[in-house]
Amino acid sequence: MIFVPPEAIAAWEERYGTPREWNHDQPITEHDHGIITRSQKQGRHHDITLYIERNGLIAVIAKPFYPDGLYRAPSGGLKPGESLEDGAQREAFEETGLPITLHRYLLRTNVNFQSSTLGDIEWHSHIFTATTDQTDIAHTDHDEIRGSRWAEPSEFPTFGEIMRQTENGGLHYRATLHERIAEMHPLFQM
Repeated sequence: MIFVPPEAIAAWEERYGTPREWNHDQPITEHDHGIITRSQKQGRHHDITLYIERNGLIAVIAKPFYPDGLYRAPSGGLKPGESLEDGAQREAFEETGLPITLHRYLLRTNVNFQSSTLGDIEWHSHIFTATTDQTDIAHTDHDEIRGSRWAEPSEFPTFGEIMRQTENGGLHYRATLHERIAEMHPLFQM
């Protein structure tokens, strides 16, 4: 099953702009491979990552297994047949409690998660900017999210350092992704 067919991506580009594209190879461990494989329910090979901004701050989340001090932009997958807008609203609410308005399709990544023992996994991240009018941030999914808060853009390099201190290839990818976004997103240029 294809969750995100090419015609859906073309419609996203028409509404939210043509993103930059980035191809990336990321080594992963057998443990990482298992985590990614478990997230591929019904053939999922994507995530929608949201850089939600309000008053110069960006919403970030922490998963239960993250070390103290580690946060990242919220993300999640669309359900089969779910529109981008509905899926982004659902994921944003689950992970931050925030209603959002999508603004720009910033980046599309084509990632090859490489495992020397279990084989490679092709993955696609679709990164969007969004805003919210709400100040209070409080995740509603207490199984997958340990914490959510507002972060200064200047905190992201520290998040990346913590990610790279782990053995988790998925977090190493997220650290590199944060760096790519920092090169493109106006909030990080201030």
